[in-house]
Amino acid sequence: MKSGTLHFQLQLHLSILSLAMVFLKIWRQTAFSVFGYLSFTKAGFLDHSKNFRPEDMEVQIPGKNCIVTGANSGIGYATAEGLAKRGATVYLICRNKEKGEAALSEIQTRNGNQNVHLEICDLSSVNEIKSFISRFSERNVPVHVLVNNAGILEQNRVTTPEGFELNFAVNVLGTYTMTELMVPLLEKASPDARVITVSSGGMYISPLTKDLQYSESNFNGVEQYARNKRVQVALTEKWAKTYENKGIGFYSMHPGWAETPGVAKSLPSFSKLFSGKLRTSEEGADTVIWLTLQPKEKLVSGAFYFDRAEAPKHLTFAGTSDSNAIIDSVVDSLHSMASLFG
Repeated sequence: MKSGTLHFQLQLHLSILSLAMVFLKIWRQTAFSVFGYLSFTKAGFLDHSKNFRPEDMEVQIPGKNCIVTGANSGIGYATAEGLAKRGATVYLICRNKEKGEAALSEIQTRNGNQNVHLEICDLSSVNEIKSFISRFSERNVPVHVLVNNAGILEQNRVTTPEGFELNFAVNVLGTYTMTELMVPLLEKASPDARVITVSSGGMYISPLTKDLQYSESNFNGVEQYARNKRVQVALTEKWAKTYENKGIGFYSMHPGWAETPGVAKSLPSFSKLFSGKLRTSEEGADTVIWLTLQPKEKLVSGAFYFDRAEAPKHLTFAGTSDSNAIIDSVVDSLHSMASLFG
């Protein structure tokens, strides 16, 4: 075969492959948008809530120690307040001291639970997370529930002082480091310990990738956020297998499309378009609290939950499921990054 013909066939093959990838991406976005509009809005929550069991949320959990990251507003605040209302000892992990103190005072006042505490930690910093874990470990208290809620959607490429892309640093590396270093304290609460990671429906549009810090020149914050959230779901599966004999349950969940300060700041056009149709922070936090209160034998470790039920992790024909095969490589990278600053 002549080299010219071979070159033409190669170019044709690459063009077809590229076109297929474009159509696949369009399909993911279209399927996600339709699925999201029908299920993720307030209307979806009200429809799904017809099947909720009110008694599931009437459980009191005094004596249980719960850590909630990003707890000063939105879903994190609603989660912390919901747990405090049920008698738990709650630790609010916040980056901003002033906002954290305001949230702490309000939760204590509204619920009459004085066992609510504030810890200052910037989840974008591996060093700060290690420092927090070191301080907290000195208390030698069992951790029954860790809620990985802190998250960010920064539209522009921002690099942290430790050299990491900001979305990745908070959503993935921060979540990974916090969870891994918390395992010894979670073991103290075995067999009832659990880790709940607040993901997003945005993960449906993204396969798992080794390009954790989005090396492409045309940075897209929304796409990076979706990639981050896919990693969280895959990590939850991995943790469930890794620590299955430690008495710790691992669950990821999707809060739906909620009207929170974070959404209003990061996605103003989306927030305006769906004004009046988005869930409240309390509705977004509902499944987090439900996962905290349910007996572990009723839950599936490693599963993804939405509106108090196990949900699929991949959309039909979206071509994202096979990507989970690279999770071990992703974990190796995260482990290396988390160890860079000792």
